[in-house]
Amino acid sequence: MGKFVIEPHFRLHEWVAEEKDYFSKEGLDYEFHELIQSTDGQHHHKGDKFGAFQSIEKGRKADVSCACHWTVNVAAAKGYAKLYGDVYSVAPSGVFVPADSPIKSPEDLVGVPIAVGYQSGSHYSTVQALEQYMPPERINLNFADGMLFGRMDKLIEGKSKACALFSGPYYFAEQLGFRKIIDTTFMIAAMINGDPDQEDLRKFFRALKRAQHDIDLRPELYTHYYKNEFPVRYYDRMDTRRWGPGERIVFEPYTKEDFNDAREWMVEHGIFPDGDLGSGNYEKSVVRLVT
Repeated sequence: MGKFVIEPHFRLHEWVAEEKDYFSKEGLDYEFHELIQSTDGQHHHKGDKFGAFQSIEKGRKADVSCACHWTVNVAAAKGYAKLYGDVYSVAPSGVFVPADSPIKSPEDLVGVPIAVGYQSGSHYSTVQALEQYMPPERINLNFADGMLFGRMDKLIEGKSKACALFSGPYYFAEQLGFRKIIDTTFMIAAMINGDPDQEDLRKFFRALKRAQHDIDLRPELYTHYYKNEFPVRYYDRMDTRRWGPGERIVFEPYTKEDFNDAREWMVEHGIFPDGDLGSGNYEKSVVRLVT
């Protein structure tokens, strides 16, 4: 069995656990890889209709990674990974518009192109939030602006009328004066890639639990870590002292009811055009170890 591979993923926890040496203190033999950050942010310019689900299909290198719970649900049901069912997390998210935009309320977004990531958390959560205000067919999702930093670029450059952002980019948009029209906070699921040792998984999540406590207690000590996953061209404009703690890990189960409810919602909304969501078997798709 090789070393446990850890990859930060747009949250503070892995960085804090590494800083505090929590992984080693839990006895985990690991490698820490910064696979996301790039100087130009090209990791997030994959083209139209390439999102979280497609990145999982392509394969991920870390033993544990994450994505919105809808996508991990389907990926696990299709056999690309296993959903880790002992925890989930919640990420702040919202639809933003320029400060001078005539859009003032969610109703004003009818027909307006909203930049989201295809089959990613921003896709599902934008529909889920806006269908309170309009029929789904009136929600105009724009997938062409790319994944997280790609669509953030277009918003900042004035080329996007509305954009869904979460975590670090969410706080950056707030800092720059963009207005949040509606909150779209969503659930994220942990995903097991390959066949890591079960005790290593327990050690990993125990370390993250310690990091969560530290973030809850003194978030201002750790928000500087957001910079590690941003394109460096934005560094001189970022004031992470103003930003919030971001994603929060909840050490409660992702239940069979959660699993089935998400699948029913995706079928109802035609999120996967071919209708193929995999087996739908919770027991075969989800791993429960209890950390």
